[in-house]
Formats: sequence, C-alpha cells, structure tokens
Amino acid sequence: MTATGSFGPRDRRFADAAIIGAQLHTLDADRPRASAVAWRRGQIIAVGDDAEVREACDARTRLIDGADTAIVPGLVDAHFHALSGASATFGAVDLMSCQTLDEVRKLLAEHRRRRRSEWVLGYGLRYSAFPDGRPDGALLEAAVDGAPAFLTMFDFHAAVATARALELAGIDHPMHLPGTAAVGVKGGRLTGELRESPAMDLVRAVLPPPTPEEHRAHLVDCLRGWNAMGLTAAHIMDGTPETFETLRELEASGDLTMRMTIALTQTPDMSDEARHALLQLRDEHGELWRGGAVKFFIDGTVEAGTAWLFEPDLAGGGQSPYWPDPRLYQLTVAAFSRAGFQCVTHAIGDRAVREALDAYRAAGHPPGVMHRIEHIECVRDEELARFASEHVVASMQPVHVDATFDDANPVWPRRLGPERAARAWRCGDLLRSGAVLALGSDWPVAWADPRRGMASARLRRSPGRPQAPVVGSDQALTPLQALMGFTLGPAVAAGEGGHAGRIKPGFRADLTGFAADPLTADADELPQVPVSVTIVGGRIVFEGK
Repeated sequence: MTATGSFGPRDRRFADAAIIGAQLHTLDADRPRASAVAWRRGQIIAVGDDAEVREACDARTRLIDGADTAIVPGLVDAHFHALSGASATFGAVDLMSCQTLDEVRKLLAEHRRRRRSEWVLGYGLRYSAFPDGRPDGALLEAAVDGAPAFLTMFDFHAAVATARALELAGIDHPMHLPGTAAVGVKGGRLTGELRESPAMDLVRAVLPPPTPEEHRAHLVDCLRGWNAMGLTAAHIMDGTPETFETLRELEASGDLTMRMTIALTQTPDMSDEARHALLQLRDEHGELWRGGAVKFFIDGTVEAGTAWLFEPDLAGGGQSPYWPDPRLYQLTVAAFSRAGFQCVTHAIGDRAVREALDAYRAAGHPPGVMHRIEHIECVRDEELARFASEHVVASMQPVHVDATFDDANPVWPRRLGPERAARAWRCGDLLRSGAVLALGSDWPVAWADPRRGMASARLRRSPGRPQAPVVGSDQALTPLQALMGFTLGPAVAAGEGGHAGRIKPGFRADLTGFAADPLTADADELPQVPVSVTIVGGRIVFEGK
C-alpha cells in the first residue's frame, strides 16, 4: 500500500488519513460494502465510495491507496495469553508441528545443539506423541543428552520433565497436590508427567528466568508478529496486577501495538486478601488496554484427564472439578459479578459447562455485561440452548479442532468415545441457537494466526491438508460467520459492540487489510493470504511489502 500527503494538526475537522480504492467488508448492515474509509483521532468519520470519503479529506489528509486490498474490521483474538505466553515461549522450541515422538526428539536434539544452555525448554507437545498418550520424560532423555528439560504439553495443563529436571526441583517421590494436580507415577517410577499448575510450578520455580530486558524484547517482538498476522486486539486470559504495570510501560513507550482486554486470574487457593485486592482493580485502564474481567478455571482438559464430565472418560478420568469445593467457585463468581466484573470461565467438559452456566444464573449479570464460557469442547443439548437465553458468550477456538484430531492416534476422541466425540466444538450449533460466538486461538496452546483460525472454522480440519480428518462438518461456519467470529463477536463479548467490530462512522479505526478477499479466498489457501496493513486506533502498526 502507498500513501501520499501527511498528518496535519489533530484539532482540525478533516480526516487524518483515509484508505481509497479498496474493497471494504464493513459488517455494517446499513452499508455492508464500500471502497473507502477515513478516520480522525483514531475514530472512523466517513465510510462509502471514494468520492464520498474524499469529502472528509483535505490537502493534509494522508491518502492510502487501497488498490487490490480487502479491508475488514480489525481482527481480534477472543482468547489469548500474551504475557504468560511470551514468558513460556522465550528460549523454547515450538513442538506444535510434531506428531510423532521421533519428530519431537529430532527437534529437541537440534535445539540442544543450537542452544547450549543448561535447560532445554519446549511447548506445544502433543499427548499423542507418546505411545499411550501419557507423557514420559524417560523417552526424551537421549534427545536432550541428559540435560534438564521442561516441555509444556500443547494444552498448558500438563508438562513433562526429565529426571535431571525433577532432581533440580526436589521431586523424588509421589506427593499430594491440590485439586486434580498430580506428579505422574508408573510402576513406582516418577515419569516426569506434571498435571495442572500446582505440579508444573514445582519445576517452573527452578527454571532460570530471562532478564527483564530479554523478556520485554521478546514480548515486543511477539506484538510485532501478531500485528503482521492482522491482529489489532486480544482478550488476555491470564492477567495479574503486574500485567497492568507492564502494559502501562509498553503504552508509554509506544511499544503497545494491540488493544488488550485483561481478565484477572482467580484460583481456588487464593487468599481472601488477594481476592479483595483484585476486586479493587475493575476500572484499571489505559488508552489501548483495560481490565474489568476475571478468569476462572472450573476444569482442566480432556487429554490430561482433568476435564469435568457427567460420565467418566474411557480411562476413568473426568470426575473432579478444578475447584475442590465448587460452592466456593459459585460464591466467588457472585462476588465478582456484584462488583461489576465480567466473569470468564474455562469449561471444557460437559459437566463443567453446566456448572458455569448455573453459577452465572445464580450470580446474575452486571448491567451491560455478558459473562463468558471459554472452550466448550463438549456440551449437551440442554446446556447449549441456555447460552442465548441466559446471555452467556460462547468463546471457542476452532483451530483446536485440527490441532486435536489431526494426529495418527488422537487422544481426545479416544478418551471420550464416539458419542461424545460427535459433539466436539459445536460452533455451528451455538451460532444457530442465537448465542454470541467469539473466536480465538488460545495462543500459545495453538497457532495465533487468525487466518488459520478462520480457515479451521470453515473446514473443520487442518487447512492445507485435504487428507486430514473432518470433525463435525455440520458445525462448519461460513466465511462471513468465521470473519464475524474474529471481529464483531469479540467486540460484543467485551461489551464494545457499539464502537468496535464494524467499519462505521463513530467506530474505532481498527482495520485489517488483506491482499485477497478473505470471504472468497479458498479456505485451504487463506492462511497464506498476505496481510497488507494492520491499523490500530488510526495508527499503522504493520504494513506489508
């Protein structure tokens, strides 16, 4: 894209900038298609054909040639782990593409040779890479040459550690841990499997941390990379009070290039004092970020055997909630809801979904706020019908479908069996029921690129792999529905549907441009369609070549 002209004084009535001669999908029912858009002070002031929009411009307006560019509302990831994900991926090898143990070993060995650091770190490891679906550090010892290794499973609800890592963490025997957390044991031997955060944190506590400068540089690099994928915003699902301080500093330096809505993490073992402190943080905000949400886990994952199910999974798991006392979860939801927070609950199993819905119904909603349920990998008809009537957002990640099922021996359907596996990720059913559907990636659990997310939502299989299994073809979304899931859906979910998610006068100048129309591009080719431009609040944060 090319531009002429320059920005003039910010108090004038004409546009600071405009895109002319493009193809716009506005998602505005009054004017769904247009060729131009103009904005001033980060807000859209004109949308229409080129002549109409030029009337909002003068000689000082920056004119951007939108020829061969499709412009859509800025893409938003509705479930993201920006700061903790940047920490988890720093210095770590990406194992997401590995489907076999040999592939994992090869990448780890290469990583070990390339980075002769004390520890070997990795993320995105699939359960199905192990013969019985259970992580075992002994199978990785040779690949890392006996070094301490800590590899996070793709769901970030479990990890595997080598013997040396366990030794450094002081783990030399089975131990009692809260909730569904556990240190894996097989035949009296510690396997290195670490289920849920209380177990994983035992090893995390002895990992050498990056310096603050290293962590900040990596986070800024990640932000630039997400902008290059077309992302203008994300809903952050693992906030802490320190998150706000990091975002203040990034914004003050000009390095924050995405909007972020922060959900503060709640855990069952949090003290009353810590919980009270979080209750005081509802109104924290900057220009590009804000709080106002709180995140709960009520279960774990199917693969780890910690999803909360009505009936046990085929390995006997799935019968325990993440909160040992579910009543405490309900009371905590009610307390935050009364304080005006949006409550967000990770609920993967069908029983977990019902318990979250019940807690929300008992708590009620603050004015103008819709509570949310995240993931919803397995849901019964009875609960599915409640989302729309009870005004609960369904937040889902279609990219998990291909990440989960595109394996030689996928663990998810093996654990749940064919009947429940047939109810996997019911995106289409939820949308048809009238529910608000917001889509995301859960990065770094799965690929952050929203182009891949939209393609997965349309295909219900891995894009670019026609031979991959199709999971619930009746749950596939249309191209427009997939786009809305990454634009208008997240805006409504965040209570911002009146000023975000559409290209419309008075709305934010958050825009994503593509080198081809994402609504007509073949879904298998969509992940490779170049991003031409990404604009956040009228500021160009990425511009393609």
